[in-house]
Amino acid sequence: RSFTMSFAVACPAPPRVRVSRGRGVARRTTGRRLVSAAVAGPDTDPRPAVVVLPGLGNETSDYTAFALELEQRGFSVTVAEVRRPDWLRNAAGLVDVNYWKGTLEPRPTVDWYLGRIGDAIVIAKQKSGSDKVRLVAHSAGGWMARVYLSDFGCAEVCHFVSLGSPLKSVPSDVPGVVDQTRGILSFVEANCDLPVVLNEKGVRVTCLAGKWLEGSAEFEMASPQNFLIGQGYKQVCGYSDVWGDGITPVAAAHLEGADNIILNGAFHTPVGSSDARPWYGTPEILDQWVEVLR
Repeated sequence: RSFTMSFAVACPAPPRVRVSRGRGVARRTTGRRLVSAAVAGPDTDPRPAVVVLPGLGNETSDYTAFALELEQRGFSVTVAEVRRPDWLRNAAGLVDVNYWKGTLEPRPTVDWYLGRIGDAIVIAKQKSGSDKVRLVAHSAGGWMARVYLSDFGCAEVCHFVSLGSPLKSVPSDVPGVVDQTRGILSFVEANCDLPVVLNEKGVRVTCLAGKWLEGSAEFEMASPQNFLIGQGYKQVCGYSDVWGDGITPVAAAHLEGADNIILNGAFHTPVGSSDARPWYGTPEILDQWVEVLR
C-alpha cells in the first residue's frame, strides 16, 4: 500500500481517469448518536476541544492548515505530536513471531503512538477547559484511536471521527492479497469496541470515506492510474474495482452502527492535496462535514 500512496501523491489524475467529479456528501447512513456538552472554565478557551491524530507516515506539521481551518470554524485544536521518523518505531513488530504468522497485535508495537494520544488529550483539555475532547483521526490514526478507546477508556472523549481510516480486517481468502498490518486490523475488528458499545459509553462515532477515484481490475492505457490505485484497494478490502479516496476503499472506512458519510471528491491525505485534489481537511470538503463535530 505504500507504493500506492506514493503514486497517488505524485501523479494527479489525467482528464480521462475515472475520478469523482462531484463535490459534496454522496451518501450518509446514521447509527446511534449521543450528544455531549463540554464545560469550560472562566479563564480557558470555551471552544469545543479537538485532537487531531496523524495517519501513518504523516507528522504534526502536515495538519497545520487543517488545524487552522478548524480553529477558524470555532474549535480549539491540538494535533498529536508525531514526527515522520517516529514511525520507524513500528519496526519493533518485526521481532515478534506473530508478525511473520500474520497474527500481530497492536500492542506493544504502537504503544508509543497511544502515549501521544494521551498526551494530546491532556493538552487539549487544559487549553480548552473542556472535560471531554473530540478525536479526529486520519487514516491509520483511526484504528489506533479505537485501540486507545478500548484499552484506556472513554471518560475523556465524547466523539470519535475517522478520516479515510481502514477499519476492517483484510480478507485472508483472496489470492494476491497480503495483510500489510500483519494481523493488526483483524485484532482490532475482533477486540475493539464497536460503535454501538462506544455510544453506550457516551462516545459518538462518525466515519468519513472519500470517493475520489474508482479502482479497476483491468489495465487500460487511457487510465492506468485506476488500475494501479485499484491494486492498492484490493490489498485493503479484497476488491480492486471499487471507489475510494486513493488509499482506503469506501467500504473499509465505514463501521456498522456509526454515522457513516461518503464525501465526493475527497482525496486521502494532506500530502499532495491541492484545490484540484482536495483532502478531508481542505475547506470545500471540510465545510461539508465539520458540523458533525459540534
